Amino acid sequence: MIGRMAAHTNSRFGSNPSRREYRPKVVVLGDVVVDVVLSPGIKLESGTDVPGRVMLRQGGSGTTTARWLGRTGARAVLIGSIGRDAAGRALVRTVEADGVVARVARIAGHATGRIGVFVGPDGERSFVQDRAAALLLAPRHLRESWFAGAELVHIPTYSLLGRPLGEAGLHAAELSHAAGSLVTVDLASSRPLLALGRRAALDLVGAVAPDLIFTAGSEAEALVRSEEGLLDLAPIAVIKRGARGATVLFTEAGAARTLDVAARSMPSTETTGAGDAFDAGFILGWLRARRAGRPLAESLRLAAAAGNRLAARHLRERKRELRLC
Repeated sequence: MIGRMAAHTNSRFGSNPSRREYRPKVVVLGDVVVDVVLSPGIKLESGTDVPGRVMLRQGGSGTTTARWLGRTGARAVLIGSIGRDAAGRALVRTVEADGVVARVARIAGHATGRIGVFVGPDGERSFVQDRAAALLLAPRHLRESWFAGAELVHIPTYSLLGRPLGEAGLHAAELSHAAGSLVTVDLASSRPLLALGRRAALDLVGAVAPDLIFTAGSEAEALVRSEEGLLDLAPIAVIKRGARGATVLFTEAGAARTLDVAARSMPSTETTGAGDAFDAGFILGWLRARRAGRPLAESLRLAAAAGNRLAARHLRERKRELRLC
């Protein structure tokens, strides 16, 4: 499946940008891993087998965001680490086919990371992490030149946890601020972040000093006492609500404001990566609206709508993958 995906091109997604189109440079620091997806067609039964699908495909929150940025017109750069193996090489080919510049450290003696994704018949997902080489990106692997000219740097919180990866994530934030880039953070799965303890998790996000944070409603509830408390972490907070769209919180003229942006419902039994595609759509929509001089509230509304559209597009692509596998 990974090899098949590597054949995808920008033109397939209708994203062959013209030379005059604004193409911001966006850097993403995240996992470059293989997803091993198990999707049984019926409830599992102990001691026997059931029909379903088993798929190998590109995984990693940051990698998915970078690929969608590349497909939709950004000059995307992906920073991560892989093993010196066939799986890692295939993943690099896959992201490069979408116009993404891959800046990957190849870690000797460690395999490229793998994430087991169990998708129940009702669409609920569970994950087993074996991130392996993805955890070994270190500050020494980063180059200041990779961040030069970047409009924005995106860091999922997976890239802020553990050592040396977490140290690399914080160093990336430092390099980003030094380069004058905007910084966004996706709180991603709440369990790994909150394993540090609520206070330590808040301090970690605060150390990044993000300009905007992405989160899901459940993650926000686990981290702060109210959704408005997210504005203590960043001046803009985007709460992804799946089929119900998104809520954007921001401060304007000293007052907290809220925008609700609805999404067109699109039923799907496999939603892995839709939130990461949303991030890509929002980031590109936000940067383009800012460049056009749109007022803050309008920029954020347009960005959230773009995020919802790209999440829906991602789900349509997932359905095509299921038919191919």
